[in-house]
Amino acid sequence: MNDTEYDMRVDAIFMRLEEALDECEVDIDYEGAGGILTLIFPNQTKIILNKQPPLHQIWVATKFNGHHFNLEGEQWIDERTGAEFWSFMDEAASKQAGQPVTLSGE
Repeated sequence: MNDTEYDMRVDAIFMRLEEALDECEVDIDYEGAGGILTLIFPNQTKIILNKQPPLHQIWVATKFNGHHFNLEGEQWIDERTGAEFWSFMDEAASKQAGQPVTLSGE
């Protein structure tokens, strides 16, 4: 994957997340700028997603831990836990919100 493809893929993920947050039943605010997308929960905790262009990764920092996702085939996979990105985001957002949150669209 070249740098242009990486940027397009990650921008599409960030856009999909923003759209899911707009439709989400839980009032999760978000701010995006400079390759960083910050999700702000009602309890003021945050999940911060950040592009890592030199590594072609997506880094995600939650209240509980940090995760680095690599593109494997067509899925972004956490290099430490093996979790798929969208499943991970549903679980992490639900945990921080203290109630079920679905961002994956499933």
